[in-house]
Amino acid sequence: MKRPESTIGAMPTSLCPTPPVMAEAEFGTATHCPYCALQCGMHVTSQGVAPRDDIPANSGGALCQKGWTAAELLTLPERLTTPLLHGKPASWDDALDFVAGRITRLRDRHGPDAVAVFGGGGLTNEKAYLLGKFARVALRTSQIDYNGRFCMSSAAVAANRAFGMDRGLPFPITDIAAADTVLIAGGNVAETMPPFVRHLSGARHLIVADPRLTATARLAGLHLQVTPGTDLALALGLLHLAIAEGHADLDYIAARTTGFEAVRTSVAEWWPERAERVTGVPVAQMRQAVRLLAAAGRAVILTGRGAEQHAKGADTVTAFINLALALGLPGREGSGYGCITGQGNGQGGREHGQKADQLPGYRKIDDPVARAHVAAVWGIDPDDLPGPGRSAYELMDALGTDGGPKALLVFGSNPVVSAPRSGHVRDRLAALDLLVVSDIVRSETAAMAAVVLPTTQWAEESGTMTNLEGRVLLRRQAVAPPSGVRSDLTILRGLAERLGVALSDHPRTVFDELRRASAGGVADYAGITYERIAAETGVFWPCPAEDHPGTPRPFLDRFATPDGLARFTPVEHRPPAEDIDDDYPIYLTTGRVLAHYQSGAQTRRIAALTQASPEMFVELHPDLAERLEITAGDRVRVRSRRGTAEAVAKINSAIRADTVFLPFHWEGANRLTNPALDPLSRMPEFKVCAVRLERTGRAG
Repeated sequence: MKRPESTIGAMPTSLCPTPPVMAEAEFGTATHCPYCALQCGMHVTSQGVAPRDDIPANSGGALCQKGWTAAELLTLPERLTTPLLHGKPASWDDALDFVAGRITRLRDRHGPDAVAVFGGGGLTNEKAYLLGKFARVALRTSQIDYNGRFCMSSAAVAANRAFGMDRGLPFPITDIAAADTVLIAGGNVAETMPPFVRHLSGARHLIVADPRLTATARLAGLHLQVTPGTDLALALGLLHLAIAEGHADLDYIAARTTGFEAVRTSVAEWWPERAERVTGVPVAQMRQAVRLLAAAGRAVILTGRGAEQHAKGADTVTAFINLALALGLPGREGSGYGCITGQGNGQGGREHGQKADQLPGYRKIDDPVARAHVAAVWGIDPDDLPGPGRSAYELMDALGTDGGPKALLVFGSNPVVSAPRSGHVRDRLAALDLLVVSDIVRSETAAMAAVVLPTTQWAEESGTMTNLEGRVLLRRQAVAPPSGVRSDLTILRGLAERLGVALSDHPRTVFDELRRASAGGVADYAGITYERIAAETGVFWPCPAEDHPGTPRPFLDRFATPDGLARFTPVEHRPPAEDIDDDYPIYLTTGRVLAHYQSGAQTRRIAALTQASPEMFVELHPDLAERLEITAGDRVRVRSRRGTAEAVAKINSAIRADTVFLPFHWEGANRLTNPALDPLSRMPEFKVCAVRLERTGRAG
């Protein structure tokens, strides 16, 4: 039977260009892209990179602009190749001796929590695991968190309380290609991970909820242009309509869920007209969205950062999960709820211990059984394991204060650009007695450090990554690192030795220990080996034994809750932590652009990407621009209660007239953002705050 014609337009070729020079490339080492959570397969060759066609995430051998230029990261002129001590070249022994000596003195004077560690969602599983072990065994500090707290934490909380398991996509990404209807709330995959769009091309109907008519929304048949900060109200209104119009799957609800009646009661007050007043989305569009989801043989609801990066992000995702459960989607092949993970190892990075409240295997650090298991693998007394520490922003806010950490070691992150209220974070970093940064370039954060340690990068080392679908992949070393550069594993081993603790720096050895530490946990890697990953082009966790096939769809028979039932949870909408007013009358939302990745420390150094997007811009609607007498190309100052940023005006009717947009790849955007935290996930409210604009210079 032929599928009806899709409402999704053909994917623009600019999203996944294929440079002719690579067409005849001789295949070299098979590995994976250094950027987003798709972890597209690629070969590193003498000519650069070429796509692999055996990795489902980039089905058909697609790569985006960032992927095609990834080889240029290996020859950056700005590449760090020697340690820096107070800005001057130093030997490795001198640099590590200095760091260990200062750590020892600070711990002796202030206790172990005087030293903190900040990791990243782009680190390999081996690095994330060893970083957590180093913090808790060598430093004996509770003060460790990572930049994934700014990315996936709200979706993780919501998935855990609904399903008992947090895996970005609890199904293979190829299931999305078979769906009839896909709803994306707050995600712009056409720019953040362009090869993902190929998996949407089979859907008859794509629905996108976003304040902007993004590249993804342009592909959609239905764009729900929500007011920033109202995604939760939208989800409540959609669920009200689904129930009122008889679309709830009552048999599924009775057999596979619990708690529905409380949610039914709570959404009764979210009649469509009320939801329209709050969100700005017309009732007719909400009704159409619900009917398209309900009529689909297979339907998928996905959330991204736009819905999650709020002080109510966990509740917002919960509301979309409630909608998915009411329609009977999760646990059905080809249907369900999923989160569009952002960072390269955003999934694996939070599973193995660099998050403040977790131990390897996605175990909770305050669970006595979990502590005993991990302590036995590490050969220590469970009582010697520290408890949970501060979340990412709370950790940054405490740096250099009375009772706060006096030293910070940063691996794979650039918080001067990426943290909310970043001007304040810069001040806190400056107040430290010791800042140590491990990086490949002198990022904005590394420029502030007393010690900078040059580290290997993606194609210069081996290790595993877990992509957005929970598939564990093998990133292979393709080239030798520059002379003088060490891996993060070797850096951690060298510091640990100076602190009297032995750690391995061999990736396979570390991974085998990770397997033992994760065994029996929610994220069980015990049966995953480098050999299996290579032979099977990835293995889905949980995989408790080497003869276990892995688990691509963990919810088909039961959910990961004690009784096997998914949980409905009532949630209430609330306005943004900071709403607009007479002094700051415009909403600001932030996000990504096609050419750049995260804080831009890598991509802003690639000529082709910089030419495509050379500087920060502020996108505003023509009506707002006319009212403020701003024309395209003008210099504009954007001001919030926390700071200011300068940007070039970009006039575009794709955005709401009450909203402006800033990309966050440059220092400045996050000077404005609000660090108000979600009470459950501790996610800051990146995606909405109040600002005002003023022109500071004319175009040209």
